[in-house]
Amino acid sequence: MYNEAPLVVKLWGDLACFTRPEMKVERVSYPVMTPSAARGALEAIFWKPEFSWQIRKIGVLRPIRYFSLLRNEVTNKASVSSIRNWGPYDGYYADVDRAQRHTLALRDVAYIVWADIVLQPHANGIDSAKYRDQFRRRVSKGQCHHRPYLGCREFAAFFGYPEQDDIPLNINEDLGLMLFDLIYEPNGSGRGQPQFFEAQLRDGILNIPQEI
Repeated sequence: MYNEAPLVVKLWGDLACFTRPEMKVERVSYPVMTPSAARGALEAIFWKPEFSWQIRKIGVLRPIRYFSLLRNEVTNKASVSSIRNWGPYDGYYADVDRAQRHTLALRDVAYIVWADIVLQPHANGIDSAKYRDQFRRRVSKGQCHHRPYLGCREFAAFFGYPEQDDIPLNINEDLGLMLFDLIYEPNGSGRGQPQFFEAQLRDGILNIPQEI
């Protein structure tokens, strides 16, 4: 299926939270980065409508450590239709809609992500090599479309090439069901159907299935 070696990037940061979708109110992180979170980070570095990112595997470089925190969040969102009907003295006041919620997150994380560029059907006659080269240049220069993050936007990620001593930890663990991706309905409703896979860490590497 793949004719070239995967592209490799290192992602790290002080905080991360890859939220389990089955947790409706409190945020609880998976123990390692999910494929969809890795893809989002790569898209933040480099993205074109002619291709999509396909994650092959994720390597864990630092011990899995949890910590808990309380955050102020709002319980509702102001809809566009209600905003349009606001009068001169109306508005949305976060102080009266605030709730304190618990988050079980990760700290001091670092990962190696191996991924491929997969051309879209409409990208006829395009050589993926030019996109691969552009991605490499952006990583080497620290360029990105917007700052990549580790699960939550407030948990910013650093990125670069792995160094020689960046070797996945010797961790072997069955992680259970992990979110693979969201399949969105074609009607434009924005609702996504989650897909899961049996996640296993073998020698510190999470191998990602290419199809579910």
